[in-house]
Amino acid sequence: MRDEYNIDELNPRKNPYAKMLKKQVTINLDADTVDYFKAQSTASGIPYQSLINLYLRDCVSNNRQLHMTWQ
Repeated sequence: MRDEYNIDELNPRKNPYAKMLKKQVTINLDADTVDYFKAQSTASGIPYQSLINLYLRDCVSNNRQLHMTWQ
């Protein structure tokens, strides 16, 4: 192993996974919502937090807009 390395001679590449990094946030969800995703998690074998992230990512990629009506 060398004592020093010349960084200029290395082949620096951008991290291909950098855009996939996750950011930890705190969010308040209804118990029914968490229970729903936990049930889906049990059925699919995917952790419920990953399922929530996948659902939200799908909303972003398909540019879904929120439509609410109050009764």
